[in-house]
Amino acid sequence: MGIKGFIKYVELPTKIASVTPFMLGILFTLFRYQKLDTANLLIMFISMICFDMATTAINNYYDYKNELKHFKDNYDGNNPMFIFNISKKKGSFIILTLVAVAIFFGILLTVRTNLLVLAIGALCFFMGIIYTFGPVPISRTPFGEAFSGFFMGFFITFLTVYSSIYNEDFFGVYLNGYILTAKFDLLEGLIILLISMPLVAGIANIMLANNICDLEDDIKVNRFTLTYYIGREKALRLYRYIYYSAYVCMFLGVFTRVLPVSCIFAILTVIVINKNIDKLEKNPVKSETFVTAVQNFTLLGFTYILCILIGMILM
Repeated sequence: MGIKGFIKYVELPTKIASVTPFMLGILFTLFRYQKLDTANLLIMFISMICFDMATTAINNYYDYKNELKHFKDNYDGNNPMFIFNISKKKGSFIILTLVAVAIFFGILLTVRTNLLVLAIGALCFFMGIIYTFGPVPISRTPFGEAFSGFFMGFFITFLTVYSSIYNEDFFGVYLNGYILTAKFDLLEGLIILLISMPLVAGIANIMLANNICDLEDDIKVNRFTLTYYIGREKALRLYRYIYYSAYVCMFLGVFTRVLPVSCIFAILTVIVINKNIDKLEKNPVKSETFVTAVQNFTLLGFTYILCILIGMILM
């Protein structure tokens, strides 16, 4: 298999979709709370990145099995297991190892904080598994975009922030003897949700663009995504509006002073993003224009993060 085969199997370059919310969480924590727990952040990062790689590997593993079932001896696809000759045994071993490492560091972070991390972590693990595994994985349903955007864009940002502010009086789940207590500051939770929404939108749109481009191929392997149900034309319109909703959230963040004023400049990325949206609309072909969705997310995410950083420097 080799390093290249492993990188392709876990699709390492796509982990920018989880690293960006992590970076946003770090900068927002510094901006709003002026504190950072580097040990907890390192532990969380290892757990997060390993589980992200594991879910991608699971997706490739079961896609490969499903494709073989449909095409049998005529299969000549692009699955990394096929291209790099990764056996099912080796593919399973990689998945189990990544999941074990993710669980270990997740439990370690729980010990260092409180049971809220365990509850959210367990929910994310469960959703990550059923997203790609089971009789009807979420990624093969009309809900794939919403789940991937929300669980990666919001929960990674929230857990990153919480890893440093766990001992503040905002959120927590505690067990004292037989008494389980929980607290959740709704206003603070809504603030974190608001600032994470641009990344929620960007991640959801990567999934949506992928499904728009793969519509015909997905139907052949019984994968009926949102694009199948609403049609390619409406899916492309939704793709555009989701990006616009990200800019609305940025504006609200600046208007309510949750975000620094410098974030208003991130809205200027709409010029480039609109051009990329037009390219996808005119030619929704995976090998030619899907990359624009990744470019949009990278441009929007890193400009947004840079603007927060500039705002912190100018404070």
